[in-house]
Amino acid sequence: MIQVYQATDVGRVRQGNEDSAVVFEPSVYVVADGMGGEAAGEVASHLLVDTVQHELAGRTDIVEESLRQSVLAANEAILECVTATPAYQGMGTTATLLHITADEQQACWAHVGDSRLYLLREGEEMRQITRDHSYVEDLVAQGSITEAEAKVHPRRNLLTRAVGVDKDLLVDTGSLELEAGDILLLATDGLMKHIADEEIASLLERKPENPAQELVDRALDAGGTDNITTVVVVCSA
Repeated sequence: MIQVYQATDVGRVRQGNEDSAVVFEPSVYVVADGMGGEAAGEVASHLLVDTVQHELAGRTDIVEESLRQSVLAANEAILECVTATPAYQGMGTTATLLHITADEQQACWAHVGDSRLYLLREGEEMRQITRDHSYVEDLVAQGSITEAEAKVHPRRNLLTRAVGVDKDLLVDTGSLELEAGDILLLATDGLMKHIADEEIASLLERKPENPAQELVDRALDAGGTDNITTVVVVCSA
């Protein structure tokens, strides 16, 4: 049986939690990090997870395209909400979705923004599956700055793509083969702002009682400057 752990925290600085997460059958896992003032970010992330669950819950035919279409449906829902409530203008959200097949042999994912999906496999380095849609990630890809410089860049929080901002949304998707004991992590950037990938991998390898909560606690101890949300999925050994 797949083991699933999830945790979220407002952090030590923010007044509200604009992150959202949902786990539902058939083995769908979602994290979202909202943006926008006056609680609009919270509205956007909630709309994302609610729409995805409405689109996919109970389905037996989920593939990459299913995940992509559910994100596009959420995009439409957020844009319609902004039209109805002009005070929400400028709100949006990241979206990172994962689905694992019933036999735990394969997974597919969809992604927009700078929340992340990681894969940790025994005997291998932890691998970031998704690519951040951010200004600094583009600079890194172009060779203009290093990964280290990106972590302290003044525009490191600037997204180049988010759900609910433009009618024409490009959604990244992909699939991967799974092995027994694989660990998958979905997280909002409040985790990665404070914990390096190597430390995340080390914690997950220890297999604590609740890895999702331990990751959140570690980010809080390191400063907790943002909302933090994690979902950890452990495949059967």
